[in-house]
This record gives sequence, structure tokens and C-alpha cells, in this order.
Amino acid sequence: MTTATSAAATSTMTPEEKYNLITRNLEETLGSEELKKILQERDISLYWGTAPTGKPHIGYFVPMVKLADFLRAGCHVKVLLADIHAFLDNLKAPIDLVKMRTVYYEHLVKAILRSINVPLEKLEFVVGSSYELSPEFSMDNLRLTAIVTEHDAKKAGAEVVKQVSSPLLSGLLYPGMQALDEEYLKVDAQFGGLDQRKIFTFAEKYLPQLGYKKRIHFMNPMVAGLNGSKMSSSDEDSKIDLLDDAKKVEKKIKKAYCEEGSLENNGLMAFIKAVVFPILSLRAGDGAPVEFVIERPEKYGGNSTYASYADLEAAFVNKDVHPGDLKKSVSKVINGLLDPIRKEFESPELQKIMKEAYPEPKKVKVTKVKKKHNKIPNKQNTEAGEQIKGEEENLSNKVDELKVDEKTSA
Repeated sequence: MTTATSAAATSTMTPEEKYNLITRNLEETLGSEELKKILQERDISLYWGTAPTGKPHIGYFVPMVKLADFLRAGCHVKVLLADIHAFLDNLKAPIDLVKMRTVYYEHLVKAILRSINVPLEKLEFVVGSSYELSPEFSMDNLRLTAIVTEHDAKKAGAEVVKQVSSPLLSGLLYPGMQALDEEYLKVDAQFGGLDQRKIFTFAEKYLPQLGYKKRIHFMNPMVAGLNGSKMSSSDEDSKIDLLDDAKKVEKKIKKAYCEEGSLENNGLMAFIKAVVFPILSLRAGDGAPVEFVIERPEKYGGNSTYASYADLEAAFVNKDVHPGDLKKSVSKVINGLLDPIRKEFESPELQKIMKEAYPEPKKVKVTKVKKKHNKIPNKQNTEAGEQIKGEEENLSNKVDELKVDEKTSA
């Protein structure tokens, strides 16, 4: 869909149609009535934030697909590159490295959006440090520390901030800063994953206590990783990096957890539901039919085509689709999604940015200690040994003399 076509479609939408598009496929919306009220008067503004820490993975397609919905509904969307949050999250990287990763993230997020035909001119990218280090933001952050309990701050960040046995103070500041982002970005709503819910309710509780309005919150469902657990940048087995080559993608998908007929902890089916079908629909245009093809040899029934996720899910649960065939088809689809991104990052400029953002770890040279068995002693060592031996013999002789004297005395 072109930008002009998208703009024309948005202008003809009713508030109810915009509401349905904004909230479709979300796991939860906090503030539905406020959303309806605003849409009767104007389009809403919202932000989605990401902390530039580990390398982005295919899970990033999930929020990107939803951003496309927001834009089509006429929302004013801001993407926050939360560099200060990345620095505070257990000091995963020094601030200079975080700055390079912020640049890398912006290029990569834009590449993802371009790959699914989302117009970038309606998006605004904001770097957190551009306002989070201002005197006004710092003062509001201090005002929060005067009213927020340690319990509430720790609870709010439990699903987002890395939990360690001896937590750092930075982890307690993280939720408050994310709440303040809503006010300083001047938005009506914040969008994130369901794992952000405790921070969202934290913001709803404390922003009004600073005199700021309560915002609307949109939450996407969490998509399981390839191993059935949460998809994470720090867990290599749970994810596919956006710049993994085709063979690596196929290898990782082949190893993915996918029990026949079961949807429980099935990352592949979750990804198809959250990303593949929405992208097929986005590319086809509103109302146009979509096709997801499971490829298999004729002797096993030949190819099968599915027009909706519900149809595919029913066939999978009924064991009409084998995990091996599903994996091959998903590998093909994912490589198709990643091809334009990989192509874009072949440029020398982006390669340089990537290497600066994620430098190769320095190899530590291990020096082997040579054993001295069967080694002929040198002259110095021999003389030292003879000296020690001589001193030991003298000491032994003195002990014998003392024993003789004791016997004589007796």
C-alpha cells in the first residue's frame, strides 16, 4: 500500500474503525474509554521504546507489524531509542558503546519497517538522552524518588530489568524514567509487550501524583522463542538475529522446539500468528486474500495452502501438518523477510556501524606453563640445592649431639 493510498484510507475511517484497527491483535488495552473519547475529536499520539542492548532479533517484527496498524489508523508514532535505559540495565555496556548501538538500532528498525512497506515519513525517532539528561527531567526523576517506595519500584521492573541476587540502584530508577517518558514525549499512549504491564500500571499510579495525566497503554502478546521460552537477545538458542544468513536461519529453525499437534510453548506457531499472517495481510491490502503455503512432496499429499492462521492452527492441531514441513515453510518465509534487511546491511557504512556497535571480543592469550619434569637442573639451581642439603645435614647432626648429651646427663 502506497503512502498516498494509506493516507486516503485513513481519512475515510470512522472513529470506531480506527479504534478497531488500533486495538486488534493486542493482548490488552488499559484506557479503552479514554481512547474512544480522544478518537471522537482527533487522532492519538503514542510511542514505542526499545533499549539498544543486544542485537535485535526476529521478535522485533512483532511490534513493527503493530506500528503499521497504528500508522494506518492515523496515529502519530514516535520510536524511542532508550539509550539511558540501556546504560542503566545492569551496565550491560559502557555509555560510549551504547551510543554506537543507538545508531545501529535506528538503521535496523528502519530497515525492518521498509521490508514490510511501512512509510517512515510518518514516524519520529527520538533518542532518550536528548531530553532525559535535562534539568527538568532530572528534577522530576528526583520528585519520583521522594514518593515511590522501593517495593513499588522493584515490582514494576521485575519483568523488564534483569534480576540479580544483589540488585543495583539503577534498576529501581528504570521504571520511573520510563513513566516520565510518557510526559516528556507528549503522547497520549505507550505501546509495549505484555511484560511491560507492571511498568505501565506504575506510571498510571505515579504520574498523576506529579500533576501529569494518566496515559493509555497498549500491550502486545509475548511471543515464545525458538526453544519455547521468552525470545531474548542474550539467549542464542531462543532467537534468530535479523542479519543471520539463510543457512543459519534454517539450522536454528530445524532445532526449534515444535511438538506435533501441540501449541504449548510453540514459538514457530506463535511467530506465524503474530508476524507472518499480519505481514501477508499488510502486503495484500485490506480485504485481499492471503496465502501461506506448506510445501511437501506429492507422496505426502503435496502442498497445502491456508488463507488464515485459524485454518493453519486447526490443521496443525489435527496433525495434518507435520512439524518438519512447517519448519521448512517457516524458514522460507523468514528468509524472505530478512533478505531485504541483509541486502541493505551489505553497505560498507552500515557494516562499519555494526562492527563499532558490537566489536569482536578480544581474545585472551593463554600461556601454557611448561612442566619441569625430567629437566636437567642448571648450575645455579644445583648449587642452591647443595647448600640447602648441607644445612639440613648440619641441623640433623646438632639434633643427634643434643640427644647424646641428654643420655649422658641421665
